[in-house]
Amino acid sequence: MKKIIFSFVALMFATLSYAQIEGKWKTIDDETGQAKSIVEISKKADGKYYGKVVQLLIKPEHANCIDCKDDRKNKPILGMEVIRDMKKDGNEFTGGTITDPKTGKTYKCTITKDGDKLNVRGFIGFSFIGRSQTWYQVK
Repeated sequence: MKKIIFSFVALMFATLSYAQIEGKWKTIDDETGQAKSIVEISKKADGKYYGKVVQLLIKPEHANCIDCKDDRKNKPILGMEVIRDMKKDGNEFTGGTITDPKTGKTYKCTITKDGDKLNVRGFIGFSFIGRSQTWYQVK
């Protein structure tokens, strides 16, 4: 009986952790293919997920987001919240936004997890009009 309970509990934790995006993720520059930054995603008290830049791996052209249009305008990229208001919807995270500090543009966002990778898609309007990136889990 103990083995059955242990197996059930282990299976529950594996299922719950499968689609979790909390943790640190390495972003890759689209143009150069180099690792660009580390973004830490966490769940806040409101039940939504947010991601902030906790480390820069390459020196950006500007240290601040000079082209941001909201409360992030002229704020340092390091420590900036680039993912906001993501909600878990099955195995996908949706409903939030992602901001590109290089351009200052904010996009709707969907995130799916595939093992130790995140598929991050930023888009305007419809999901097929956008850009995808793969982020890699930092262990």
